[in-house]
Amino acid sequence: MAKSKETFNKKAKQQQKVKKRNDKLVKREERKANSNKGKSLDDMIAYVDEDGNITNTPPDPRNRKVVNAEDIIIQIPEGNFRNTTRTGVLEFYNTEKGYGFIIDKKSREKFFVHNSNMLEPLAITDKVMFDTEKSMKGATAINVKKLV
Repeated sequence: MAKSKETFNKKAKQQQKVKKRNDKLVKREERKANSNKGKSLDDMIAYVDEDGNITNTPPDPRNRKVVNAEDIIIQIPEGNFRNTTRTGVLEFYNTEKGYGFIIDKKSREKFFVHNSNMLEPLAITDKVMFDTEKSMKGATAINVKKLV
């Protein structure tokens, strides 16, 4: 008697191909059923309400609020910025470019520091004392000096 030429691996691959083909057919049928073809433009339009949620009903023009362009303020939020003396560790410092980052000991925040704001030369992992100052990109460290 001759052996069957269909091995287990061949059967498994063939079953995978059939399954993949059937999955494609199912997906194609779902796309056809959920197709937007034949719908009017009004059925396809979505609106955003005053809370930012997407709806299919247009907003009521009576509830419209008028905003003057002069009333819009664009600035960095004040937040809870305090100009206090802090302690921390110099985590990173690039000697070629002259900047680094200090991690605050209590809050674990990172503060940018430039070598022009250092009162003495520092090295990585030095414990430092510094003040903070508000800048365009957030708080920066100033008056940085090494703790003994």
